[in-house]
Amino acid sequence: MHKETEIKLRVSRETLAALREHPLLNKRNKSGWQSRELLNQYFDTPERDLAAAKVALRLRRDGDVVIQTLKTRGQSVAGLSQRNEFEWQLPKAKLDLKKLDAECWPEQLADVDKKTIKALFTTDFTREYAEIAWGRGKAKVVIEAALDLGTVVAGKHKEEICELELELREGAPEALLELAAELSAKLPLMPCDISKAERGYRLLDAGSYALSLPAAELNAQMSLDDAFAALAWQLLGSSQRLAEQYRFNGHWRLLQDWVDNLWELRALASSLGQAGPRASTRELRNSLDALLEDWRPLVLAGIDDEDVRRAAPEQFAEELLDTRWGQFSLETSRWLLARAWTVERNKRGDRQGAAQLANWLNVLLAEEAKALNLPLYHRQPEDLAEQLPRIERLLAWLHHARQVLESPDLDRLFGELNKLHELANLPISDEVLEARVHQAMAVFQSRGWKHLLRK
Repeated sequence: MHKETEIKLRVSRETLAALREHPLLNKRNKSGWQSRELLNQYFDTPERDLAAAKVALRLRRDGDVVIQTLKTRGQSVAGLSQRNEFEWQLPKAKLDLKKLDAECWPEQLADVDKKTIKALFTTDFTREYAEIAWGRGKAKVVIEAALDLGTVVAGKHKEEICELELELREGAPEALLELAAELSAKLPLMPCDISKAERGYRLLDAGSYALSLPAAELNAQMSLDDAFAALAWQLLGSSQRLAEQYRFNGHWRLLQDWVDNLWELRALASSLGQAGPRASTRELRNSLDALLEDWRPLVLAGIDDEDVRRAAPEQFAEELLDTRWGQFSLETSRWLLARAWTVERNKRGDRQGAAQLANWLNVLLAEEAKALNLPLYHRQPEDLAEQLPRIERLLAWLHHARQVLESPDLDRLFGELNKLHELANLPISDEVLEARVHQAMAVFQSRGWKHLLRK
């Protein structure tokens, strides 16, 4: 068994060709590019028990060699994945169920009848690969770069495989992101943690690809730094999965959720105060602002305009052909991995970052609620849109962390504040202005809001 640490990047055929000749890879290429044909069959039970357990079982023919591989549940964050992998070389291309013993077989699959395991789909592709190595400080880094081109076939359905896969052989995981970020400077690379196996399952069942990652596990006693890191990783990873699925099927709701993830990440980053000095979050905020400037108006326009919704998938495809999304995703992953918002902050910032989440959050929400000054918008509802950043900071924390607070009726407050947020985003009309007045009053008079103001 060995632990596999890798990052997958979806690319176009043109980008794949450019990577083969990329000066950075050529400079660090210690083996030269080699090529092999990889023919793969993936197996599961009729009920797809292995997929449910996040386990992949395959047979791979690599020239004259047949390899049986079992990949168990791992973790994948923002495109960077780690999981355990077991391999056995076999004399022929037939699954050997005896290899799947207690040493490798997950306990949650103990009751599965292995005799029911059958082939479900294939992923056949050409892999060009090379050993990429360089010195990173005093440490050596070795990465296998693989350029994969082929197809996933499940019954009558198929999808192209066209991706760059970077697998760590020696060195720190950060090196994978550093290399990918350097390559993304001039080439469109889309981080996506969908495996070839997940693509096969998605062809069999379009709804099988999980869009949301597990919710961040927050508690009242954890530090603000740890809470922000957990939420930011979750939002970044979810945004990448939403982008992948919207690229695949063009369902409008996915684009809306993608934009929501981006503005929530923007709101959280701007709420940190001295725990995240503006200089340390500037690049992240600027990147998010650029994406939101283009995509938020489009999503708002598409709520009532079918033509906008119909044209959006093609526009999104053009976004992915640019370098912006890949650069943002990879640089933000690096930023989070380094916890860069903590760098060069002052002692007060260190104290805020180490503060217990519940204590810090009570203070933040009270300050934001008082500064919002809702009674003003009973009289001047036309100015409510100016308060969108503040409303979004409140919403982002109430959405993800209200369970750590002891304040009453926060679920209801979140719902009412969300309605006010929607109205603040709508174009002004007599009807919208009247609705803003009523909704601002509903929020102001709620028990949850009054409790925040008393903090």
